[in-house]
Amino acid sequence: MRPLPIPEIWVYLSASPLLGLTITLFAYQFAFWVFRRSGQSTWANPVLISVSTVTFVLWVTNTPYPRYFEGAQFVHFLLGPATVALAIPLHAHWKRLRRMTIPLLVALLAGSVTAALSAVFIAKALGATPASVYSLAPKSVTTPIAMGVAEQIGGIPSLTAVLVILTGIVGAIGFPSLFRILRIRDQATQGFAVGVAAHGIGTARAFLVSEEMGAFSALAMGLNGMLTAVLLPLLLR
Repeated sequence: MRPLPIPEIWVYLSASPLLGLTITLFAYQFAFWVFRRSGQSTWANPVLISVSTVTFVLWVTNTPYPRYFEGAQFVHFLLGPATVALAIPLHAHWKRLRRMTIPLLVALLAGSVTAALSAVFIAKALGATPASVYSLAPKSVTTPIAMGVAEQIGGIPSLTAVLVILTGIVGAIGFPSLFRILRIRDQATQGFAVGVAAHGIGTARAFLVSEEMGAFSALAMGLNGMLTAVLLPLLLR
């Protein structure tokens, strides 16, 4: 019996734009399976595992990223509707949001400024180049906004994208332990802090804890993105 010509099959499949979509979906399903099998442990973050899996597959198969993205862009397109859909849980908690308007705005301003300027000062103290410093400044904002801000202030958008993803993963993994240490138990407070610091990746993890936590995290993510886009260029000038 003639063995399957695996290299020839792969060459045929790699020409299909749906290959990137298939790899992405299978990688996330695998990552979520590991996450559940681990008892939803913080170290088994689905985003971290799925990104690592996709990277490994592309490296092993020597698949160029542009070819992969031809299919993965369908998932990228759905990010817009998914972000808009975050308004649904916000509506369910609208009354509490109105009562907390002033505290939330103060927390937003403090968190946004601290996240940006602390990164800038630490990076400069460690001897980072100006381009690296400016790339690091918008690290706590969702990727599309962060890349636009980085380009505007003199950073490197591609480097910013990597730093944003790393920030979100670290935040999603670390916030449960941090809140236990600080004895912060209110889920609205937890969610808002996660959204300011860890943007979309942290928000996705917050929704796994509770709808309330996810709703406040989604609100913080959106407000922090708008505030950083306006405020950060002014602060750095």
